[in-house]
Amino acid sequence: MENRTLQAFERLDLLEWQTCHRLAGYSRHWPLLLTMRIASRLGDWPIWAVLIASQALLHGIRGWWLTLQFALTAGVAALIYRLVKTRLCRERPFITFKQIACTMPPMDRYSFPSGHTMHAVAFTTLTADSAPWLLAVIAPLAVLIAMSRVVLGLHYLSDVAAGALLGYLIAETSLWLWPATPL
Repeated sequence: MENRTLQAFERLDLLEWQTCHRLAGYSRHWPLLLTMRIASRLGDWPIWAVLIASQALLHGIRGWWLTLQFALTAGVAALIYRLVKTRLCRERPFITFKQIACTMPPMDRYSFPSGHTMHAVAFTTLTADSAPWLLAVIAPLAVLIAMSRVVLGLHYLSDVAAGALLGYLIAETSLWLWPATPL
């Protein structure tokens, strides 16, 4: 397979690997490892599917409109994420640096950007607009999901930062394009 990794990523990898190694080292503590694995699995899709589906329960008729907005935003985010990830091809930290343990199987080979973080931030942003009272649950979960990606050895900090920025921009664009519900 042709190496399509950007030189900028090679430089970033060298700058970030020690911090990622140190953070991934915390996975040796089983309570933290278990917490990070659970957070990561929730970020795969289950918690977001529940959040999308619950909009009608939380907001009545207006909730169906929000369900559609949340679902379309997630779909657009997934398409943009896949496009970026398959074009930039940054290897995961545990692949590039054998000193970094992979403590959970990755969904694919490449790490940039973090899709888990992107979706967590996108849904947190949408929730802040539609149900700010839910942020007490959603925001800490989003932070745990983002942290889990580095602690589990699956992402660099810059992958998580890029995923967070991408998720925020996608959600804000969604709110700008779809500013108010029709009801």
